[in-house]
Amino acid sequence: MSLLINPSLLNGKIVIPPSKSLSHRAIICASLSMEGESKINNVIFSDDIKATIEGMKTLGADIKKSDDFILVKRSNIISNNTIDCNESGSTLRFLIPLSIVIANECTFTGKGRLIDRPLDVYYEVFNKFNIEFQTSSGKLPLRIRGRLPNGAYKIPGNISSQFITGLLFALPLLNGDSEINITGTLESKSYIDLTLNIMKRYNIHIEKIDEHNYFIKGRQKYKASDYMVEGDFSQAAFFLAANALGSSIECLGLNYDSLQGDKEILNIIEKYSAKQKEITIDASQIPDLIPVVSVIASLKENCTTNIINAVRLRLKESDRLKAITSEMKKLGAFIRETENGLIIKGKKSLQGAAVNSRNDHRIAMAMAIAATRCDNPVVLEGYQSVKKSYPGFWDDYQSLGGVISELNDRK
Repeated sequence: MSLLINPSLLNGKIVIPPSKSLSHRAIICASLSMEGESKINNVIFSDDIKATIEGMKTLGADIKKSDDFILVKRSNIISNNTIDCNESGSTLRFLIPLSIVIANECTFTGKGRLIDRPLDVYYEVFNKFNIEFQTSSGKLPLRIRGRLPNGAYKIPGNISSQFITGLLFALPLLNGDSEINITGTLESKSYIDLTLNIMKRYNIHIEKIDEHNYFIKGRQKYKASDYMVEGDFSQAAFFLAANALGSSIECLGLNYDSLQGDKEILNIIEKYSAKQKEITIDASQIPDLIPVVSVIASLKENCTTNIINAVRLRLKESDRLKAITSEMKKLGAFIRETENGLIIKGKKSLQGAAVNSRNDHRIAMAMAIAATRCDNPVVLEGYQSVKKSYPGFWDDYQSLGGVISELNDRK
């Protein structure tokens, strides 16, 4: 099925969905709490969040779902030793270290691009500490057998902060103390701060010596705590970008004092509000914003945008540098892919065309925002991919005046 999107500026109010990053972390911390029950409010059951819930249930959590909250407590009943991460990289990388603290053996499976996404950082840890593992040429399924030991861990900072977060969750549970040394440039560092902040809410204290070194005291215990998930700046970015392109949307539920790194969208939009002939965007700390920032850049007339340090986008749900270049070109954008970024020359408007989300939720939503400034309708294939993170996106889009209709692609 494809979606026909008719050009239309958006107008009105919407409640931004809860942060996916914070939801993952709260669910994991609550699931590790040995005493009491945690209530996590404002939860949307996207495919990624469902994967983490089911993964933590496999690792011994009792989780009851309601309409928009969950009740979480520890049961210590290990139901089986297989965790299906679906297409959630966060679920996979967060739970791998925990699995070999809580259980002696675990198998991780997944779908789509997740099967190929790199796990070399953990493979090096396994080899160092003689933890048995099996993969298919480095790809999922991954079978692990052994116990994660306390000790010194060296982790590269330029691959993904998810590996660091995964170890931060697990190491406090061990009998001895540990330390993490992050080598090289730390990218997406705001996500580490999110992790530490939520862990503190659940009684786990990590000593941050500096940006690259952390001391983790062993024998700590997670304690239950109620938590309200704040609105997601990663998702709000699409509607805030629409505002920068002429729409008028009031985004409710955001915490403007948030630690979320993607709050940077506010500063980026401010850059585009000024008259500038050239803008440089460093993607190293905000990779998830680049698809929709590319839409803004494509419509900033008489301005060239250079997006740099974006090579990690090639390892997401799609190769996002290739995907956004291909699909925006179909809409008439002046966009060129480089080895680690994009060069975009802005123009007044875009044209309608048939485009493809590449089964990537952020590409799908970026195309929806681009359609608001197209001269003709946009036909989007793979629009259902938004279920990964924002299952209500198209309902919200329509509520703001977006004109969409499903097309039957069968001949």
